[in-house]
Amino acid sequence: MPKVIFREERCKGCGHCIQVCPKKIISFSEKLNVKGYNAATIVDEKKDDCIACASCARICPDCVITVEK
Repeated sequence: MPKVIFREERCKGCGHCIQVCPKKIISFSEKLNVKGYNAATIVDEKKDDCIACASCARICPDCVITVEK
């Protein structure tokens, strides 16, 4: 099973990863990160649906996301 790691403290909440995820398993967190943004995160109930395509990691301008296969 792939593992997706979000460094939420670095996220600026641009939402690019949410838009490109083919499985629609990424959403904004309800809590604010240390920078005051609603960071993107994996929806817990859907994390097993990840196909490790790494589209989210490639599009992230702040290198917040790492995908381990």
